[in-house]
Amino acid sequence: MVKIAVMGDYDSIYGFAAVGLSIFPIQDNQAEEGARILKNLAENGFGIIYITEALASVLHKEISRYRDQLSPAIILIPGVQGNTGEGVESVKKSVEQAIGSDILFS
Repeated sequence: MVKIAVMGDYDSIYGFAAVGLSIFPIQDNQAEEGARILKNLAENGFGIIYITEALASVLHKEISRYRDQLSPAIILIPGVQGNTGEGVESVKKSVEQAIGSDILFS
């Protein structure tokens, strides 16, 4: 079974614990703490890591290390602050890279 983690501010991620996912609250989107936890999760068998868009905005360098690997899959999600569109753009780029074409024609 694949281990799934969710990282971000507590208010945005606490509900994921109710469905059995491991949550890792990062206070005030601290880059150092977030980078350390992301690396730890990736090295310890987490196959899917959801990260709030706000936290991902300070972890671009760390997230890019895993972009070309099969595992972990890092998926951006909106937080309580709202949707920035970065998560949708990330999925769009991944699909475009996989199939070689923009499927949304925006």
